Amino acid sequence: MKKMLLLAVLALALPTAVFAGSGVDFTNSGGTLSGTNSGLSLSGSVLVAVKGLNGGGLITGNNLGSLSFSTGALTGGSLQMGGTFAAGGSFTITGNGTNGIPNGTLFNGSFSGPVTWTLITLANGTHNYTLSGSLSGWNGSGTPTQGVTVQLTINTGKGFFNGSTTISSGDTNIVVPEPGSLSLLGTGLIGLAGVIRRKLKG
Repeated sequence: MKKMLLLAVLALALPTAVFAGSGVDFTNSGGTLSGTNSGLSLSGSVLVAVKGLNGGGLITGNNLGSLSFSTGALTGGSLQMGGTFAAGGSFTITGNGTNGIPNGTLFNGSFSGPVTWTLITLANGTHNYTLSGSLSGWNGSGTPTQGVTVQLTINTGKGFFNGSTTISSGDTNIVVPEPGSLSLLGTGLIGLAGVIRRKLKG
């Protein structure tokens, strides 16, 4: 039984190894963040920098593509004072074919865990909000990927979020699995399946 438990823990740890590959960093700017208790959504935000795509360096431009998302519903807190939104929704990054960025979907997925909506009160009494959450989905070639995003709003002055604001900047890092790690995951899962089958027969 201890051996079974050890193998199960190993199988759970393997996906972490899969995502120890190369990361692609996307920077977006602008766009309208709107929301109600049913969720937050971002539209009209443009990509202004991409680093690490296909192993390449930093690519910058005024408009390399777009980034949009929606969250699940508010599960705690409030829109004005900060809170938590449910996992789910959607998250899409699209390139427009400029400056060496591919034309089409670069990432398509959703929030894989709770989305944190944080109110930051500055020393002068004005407010910023940040939205952060973990992601899972697929890159443009259909490979499973994971990531994280942090979005910072424009300062809302001394007022609070009233259902719509503008994004100042955002950063999204998508981790692409390495082929060798995928083989490791497959081998580990096949081995685990064999052990479970033998235990069930015995």
